[in-house]
Amino acid sequence: MATEHAGNAQQVLTPSGYIDHHLAFNAKSFGESSFWTLHVDTFAMSVALGIIVMGLIWLVARKATSGVPGKGQAFVELVFGFIDDQVKNIFHGNRHAFIAPTALTVFLWVLVLNSMDFLPVDWVAGIVSFFGGEHATWRAVPTSDINTTFALALAVWILMIFFSIKVKGLGGWVHELFYAPFGGAKFFKPKTAMGIVGLLLSPLLFVANFAFNLIEYISKPLSHALRLFGNMYAGEVIFLLLGMWAATGAGWIIPSAILGAGWSIFHILIVALQAFIFMMLTVVYLAMAHESH
Repeated sequence: MATEHAGNAQQVLTPSGYIDHHLAFNAKSFGESSFWTLHVDTFAMSVALGIIVMGLIWLVARKATSGVPGKGQAFVELVFGFIDDQVKNIFHGNRHAFIAPTALTVFLWVLVLNSMDFLPVDWVAGIVSFFGGEHATWRAVPTSDINTTFALALAVWILMIFFSIKVKGLGGWVHELFYAPFGGAKFFKPKTAMGIVGLLLSPLLFVANFAFNLIEYISKPLSHALRLFGNMYAGEVIFLLLGMWAATGAGWIIPSAILGAGWSIFHILIVALQAFIFMMLTVVYLAMAHESH
């Protein structure tokens, strides 16, 4: 960072200046409201990486043979088999043909989005500054943007509601909202004592059931999105702190490089693990949509 912004070295090399510059988005606003703002870097990186990874999978599948597989085909088959086994262990419905490809897409896409964290931040800043000027900014890790993780989580959430209605019917889904986890048919048989009690308490049970289900529906996309965002954002900040340490003086370059290498090795596990967790939660939520309380 110091090399491409030598003129602003004093400003950029302060902790806040260095980190703020690298964490700034390349944003384009539409209208006066800040709500209608597009993070161009997040959008461009997400779309480009999605096309690249799915294009590579398509090329491997197109060249696949029934004989001895090549290295590329063997790797893809290994990933396919691994994801398929995980889905079979969780999802036992008759829509496995849709859930497994969805899980594979989510896993691979999130994995490559997370992997952008391994790009040296100063290299990215240097390339962006060369083409866009010294004040140009670019966030290379889409999953460190809360908008990306929430978009992915909301897509899964919408699929969850869609399958819940498709499997149970609109009436069954609404019935579940107000009858589960408390209540059921037995509470509304007026000829029994429990039925009379159920009729008297039914308004309260309806409210309690709906409140519990509303909390569950809200918490799923929140936890799904924030878990991935928090881990990737924290990892990006640590890389920036190590890079800033090296930029403060030549004497800190070697210690920073050693610590950066160690963190990179550890971060490989985080990148893969977060992609796996996001994929597994996707499968779990879609499996729950097919089940009744």
